[in-house]
Amino acid sequence: MFHVKHPICSYEGVPYSSKFWKGREYEDLAERIALRRLLPQRTSALLDVGAGFGRLADLYSGAEKVVLLDCSLSQLKEAQERHGHDPRFSFLVADLYNLPFPGGTFDTVVMVRVIHHVADVPTALSEIRRVIGEGGTFILEYANKRHLKAVILHLLGRRPNPFSTEPLEFAPLHYDFHPAWLEKALRDAGFVPVETLALSFFRLPILKKLFPPRFLALLDGFLQKPLASFKLTPSVIVKCLAKPQA
Repeated sequence: MFHVKHPICSYEGVPYSSKFWKGREYEDLAERIALRRLLPQRTSALLDVGAGFGRLADLYSGAEKVVLLDCSLSQLKEAQERHGHDPRFSFLVADLYNLPFPGGTFDTVVMVRVIHHVADVPTALSEIRRVIGEGGTFILEYANKRHLKAVILHLLGRRPNPFSTEPLEFAPLHYDFHPAWLEKALRDAGFVPVETLALSFFRLPILKKLFPPRFLALLDGFLQKPLASFKLTPSVIVKCLAKPQA
């Protein structure tokens, strides 16, 4: 298929759409609210890195061409079943660290729930920067190491220090990132963060049992921008622009 030099976390053969997302309707809705705010209204070529089964692809109506890329063939087959009727879409099995595109191919790249599994973040971000044209948009969601629950558990002696900046690998190829560390990595790769949203404020089982997903997502949407600077949510999404390359 392709030669991988870095370890990858693949969902090949996993019923991801039906298994993982069962009970996570609120998180899905909250992420959609954030993406609608950050996505450009019009874009000529959009790349979704780690698109999986195409969960978010219906949000890309403003793109003239869309490439859904993932390392899992089975996930992309499901994505093709969902979106293959749309001639704007193409589906590609590829390695995040070696994207098979010339430099500057895309003016928008989206990566949601992916960097959470990336061992070599600087290399991955540099490769993404390579395929984005100058001034293009990169929208990145990441798992926040410094979220409120992690802080409370740390104070109770049940979790590592969330204020240390290095990434936390809490399971094999599962990483949480300190916002300052990741924003520096973005800048080092040639990106300028221009807007940040905090999301998944209510990612607690008890709340999801008590309230319907749409209600929680509506509240989440109200808070995403006003409370973004605190970065105390388990998920953070940042919109960046690609700087000119030296």
